[in-house]
Amino acid sequence: MDYTIDRYPSEDSPRLGAMVLHPTPESVPRARRWFRKFIAPYNPACSVDDCVLMISELVTNAISYGQADEPWRVRVEWFRERTSLRVEVHNPGFLANVRLRCPDANDAHGRGLLLVDSIAESWHSGPSRFGGTVVSFVVADAWPV
Repeated sequence: MDYTIDRYPSEDSPRLGAMVLHPTPESVPRARRWFRKFIAPYNPACSVDDCVLMISELVTNAISYGQADEPWRVRVEWFRERTSLRVEVHNPGFLANVRLRCPDANDAHGRGLLLVDSIAESWHSGPSRFGGTVVSFVVADAWPV
């Protein structure tokens, strides 16, 4: 199986959903499709297209730069925090040094976090509670007050 989905989050949890993906290129479009499907019932007021773009960039980065001694997975979780949406992309394994890059015009890579930085209200990286690294972003005013 290439992925697992948490379709039924606990009612007392702010987590709206989660998915666990193999670190393969096919997981990027899968993450986009499943996020769209499982966020739709919550009727967010924010741009789902923007969220899908940011998820795509972060899952791509997790797959491209993640590494571990044992088999690993990429975990994506999304939460409602009052009126905001927070999305986390976890890459268990070794702690990664996540930073904004300033690519040259001819560079083929290095713009993913720049996109996240320009679209999201905020973003953060650090140690994941699953081990390894988490990169998250917040979209403000995702739901009315």
